[in-house]
Amino acid sequence: MRFRDRWDAGGRLLAVLREKVSGENAVLAIPRGGVVIGYVIAEGLKAPLDLVMVRKIGVPGNPELAAGAVAEGGEIYAEEEVVKLYGLDERYIPTRAMSELEPMRRRGHELRGGLKPLSIEGKEVVLTDDGMATGSTVIAACRHVRSRSPRRLIVAVPVASAEAVNRVSREADELVALWVSEDFLAVGEFYEDFGQVDDSTVKELLARSRSIRS
Repeated sequence: MRFRDRWDAGGRLLAVLREKVSGENAVLAIPRGGVVIGYVIAEGLKAPLDLVMVRKIGVPGNPELAAGAVAEGGEIYAEEEVVKLYGLDERYIPTRAMSELEPMRRRGHELRGGLKPLSIEGKEVVLTDDGMATGSTVIAACRHVRSRSPRRLIVAVPVASAEAVNRVSREADELVALWVSEDFLAVGEFYEDFGQVDDSTVKELLARSRSIRS
């Protein structure tokens, strides 16, 4: 399965989520690519849209390889197999996580236009991104969302590796993935257009969503 772009992927996810989401709900998206998908879903469900700020923690000398991830509330996920394989000190991930927190929170404040994070207590929450390779960042995001007492947590992504689905399924009440691949190289291979989403687009979509819901 291939998607034209993130707008197409969001529309296809929305068609599935309409049958699964009920009651008071909210959509939380992982920037930046996940925000386009989250916007499409939020508009279709007539739900408020917000962000979950997450930062991948890379292996020393190989920042693209995830050793773990940290979310804006300080929730940490460690890739134990990677940590052992590279012989990382047990303090490496907590130390890196602490150093990432303040810059990540400042960035979230900027992208949200200075507004506070959306209250999700007691709501059914859809958490989305444009895809999951290892699932590290989504797991950290799930743990952050859980800490804010939602009624139910649904993770919804267009595409994911089988490994990520297995991991993330343990963190969410339900996981919706339109395409699960055993031979997964990168999220972008499942999109015809996987151009970078810039900060201005994230800010615009959040502002547009707030103006419609207010």
